Amino acid sequence: MTTEDNPQLYQQANQQINVCNILAVRDAAEQLRDAASELMPSLLRDCKQIDWIYNPLEYAWAPHAEWIRRFSGNGATTLLVGMNPGHGMGNTGVPFGCPEQVRDLLKITGLEVQQPSPIHPKRPVLGLKCPRPEISGRRIWSFLAQRYGSAESISQKIYVVNHCPLWMFNQAGKNITPDKLTGAAVQRLKAICNDHLLVVVDAMSINRVIGVGRYAQRQAVALFENLEVAWVPHPSPASPFANRNGGIDWRRAFAMVLEH
Repeated sequence: MTTEDNPQLYQQANQQINVCNILAVRDAAEQLRDAASELMPSLLRDCKQIDWIYNPLEYAWAPHAEWIRRFSGNGATTLLVGMNPGHGMGNTGVPFGCPEQVRDLLKITGLEVQQPSPIHPKRPVLGLKCPRPEISGRRIWSFLAQRYGSAESISQKIYVVNHCPLWMFNQAGKNITPDKLTGAAVQRLKAICNDHLLVVVDAMSINRVIGVGRYAQRQAVALFENLEVAWVPHPSPASPFANRNGGIDWRRAFAMVLEH
């Protein structure tokens, strides 16, 4: 008798597989966290564009680990990949983690978010209770909720990661994205980010990757020759396309990618 002939055995086998997947994703995130923190001094020395770096995987590890535990083992075969944290994940530890969406949709609450050190005066970290929304994250999560329903239902279809885990800005507090960086340490940063993405895709048996923006798409294309890689325009409020027609055009574009 095979496990498929016995529903109880089949369910137990699937649960064991899911636990193994979750542990692999968590281990990969821990390795990325530690490697990124180790690299931060070199990045600050070599990359003239940045003066400050936060690593949300360090100070917001508790909600990030909860995100992995609850949502990486539910059977998603599509991976949505962002570039790097902004205000949302910078406060909540969750990719595209608009605080209101993390609290109300994902139901990740009551977990400690520590403080990065040093703190930029224009970039405070308020954690899960942060009242300020991240518009990109609000757009992504509200659309996914409208399309799939609950957070659990979303996670049966899609899992979300960032390619780079670091939130970076200049002396004035302006957000600096990885595509703007130059210097010797950048290639080492990209290598550890790629290693993490490879493990997540393998552990979760991902068969489709969607880059949020062209940078994330390019990283995935370079890594995954045998996977379908698509892209969706970034929903940043700085993007004219994302704002056009009250966001209708962006939502339509995202829907077309998901339906493909």
